[in-house]
Amino acid sequence: MDFDFSFFLFAATIVTGIIWYGYLFHLKRASIDYVEENEPLLVEYARSFFPVVLIVFLLRSFIAEPFRIPSGSMMPTLLIGDFILVNKFTYGIRLPVINKKIIDVNKPQRGDAVVFRYPKNPSVDYIKRLIGLPGDRISYANKQLTINGKLIKQDSLGRYQGLGQGKAMTGAEILSEDLQIVKHDILVNHNAPNIKGTFIVPKGHYFMMGDNRDNSNDSRYWGTVPEANLVGKAFFIWMNWDWEYKGIGYDRIGTVIK
Repeated sequence: MDFDFSFFLFAATIVTGIIWYGYLFHLKRASIDYVEENEPLLVEYARSFFPVVLIVFLLRSFIAEPFRIPSGSMMPTLLIGDFILVNKFTYGIRLPVINKKIIDVNKPQRGDAVVFRYPKNPSVDYIKRLIGLPGDRISYANKQLTINGKLIKQDSLGRYQGLGQGKAMTGAEILSEDLQIVKHDILVNHNAPNIKGTFIVPKGHYFMMGDNRDNSNDSRYWGTVPEANLVGKAFFIWMNWDWEYKGIGYDRIGTVIK
């Protein structure tokens, strides 16, 4: 079990709940009428914070969780400084903290922008695009993707103009990649080394790649992602903050992630 923010939020919910309801139980056992003004300071804090942390814990665990994009591996879809929301129930209902699935909902789909726990260090969250489903044969060569023997179509959209923290990608080629279910944009740097490889996706695993194909630490380097590591599907940008460009990126707010 990883002692991450979810664990501490869970612990805060339990502790404040025990203090508050333990105090009420004590009054009832002692046949003492409850008077708010007579509350000990610790109980007052617990009463005030318990409903807040409980609501936040439930929303974050079962509905949607916020994340901040710290790198350019998903450019041009997601920029450094984007704040996103991730749907926590679309791939199934999981018990918080221990991350055990108890109810199946939907299966991950090719093309989803997925947040997952990095297999080599589960305390770290990654976001990549789901490229390969269980049983798929994925090949990558000459900066082109082949899935189950079919070359994935790419259409050039010109050169990319990076801004702020993403300005280093200026000059890369923007390509529209058609995964059938999802059509999305990627970046390719033709001056970067040509990565080659063929991969068979094991049962219960998924093959992930960044949209910034030459600047992404993904399944091409460290392998596939177990289903148990999936956190959720990114679906919405609610804020962007890039201090190297213009601060708040108002044009990014409200963007639906494809």
